[in-house]
Amino acid sequence: MKQLRAYWQIEKTWQYLWLIIGVAALVYIGYKLANLIIPVLSTPAYNYAIVTVVTIIIAYALLKITLKIFDKVEQRWQVQYRWEMIVIFIVFSITGSTSVMVGRPILKAIGLNTENLPAIVYWPLFILASFIFYQIFLVSFGWLFGQHAFFWNMEKKMLKRFRILK
Repeated sequence: MKQLRAYWQIEKTWQYLWLIIGVAALVYIGYKLANLIIPVLSTPAYNYAIVTVVTIIIAYALLKITLKIFDKVEQRWQVQYRWEMIVIFIVFSITGSTSVMVGRPILKAIGLNTENLPAIVYWPLFILASFIFYQIFLVSFGWLFGQHAFFWNMEKKMLKRFRILK
């Protein structure tokens, strides 16, 4: 436990919550991916055992990949504590999912969908709407998760790249 605490630079017990949420998310993603793979490969009699084993394997692989990504972005992002990177990744995942989930109903509410627009028009509009909501949600979720300064700086960099902000 001391090694875990030292590695993630945890100072208070409540900060373990982010580790638990991060591991739970990796296991959940592993489970969802295992369920996509397993129906093709196995018989129903052994399905639960195989899904469990494949879930563990996928979650472990995702953990290894995530830790390598953490090592690469740690210097670039300059966070104060390593556990904050878990929070940042959680904010990115929630923001991306939410912006897509909000963009589609908004377009539908104003009468734009694939039935009355050609795909070549609808999809760029959908991507634009999702991008706009992504910018708003990124700072909002960053604030909710206690990482407002990090995401506000990232938002300013993004807007400068698109030449929206000088």
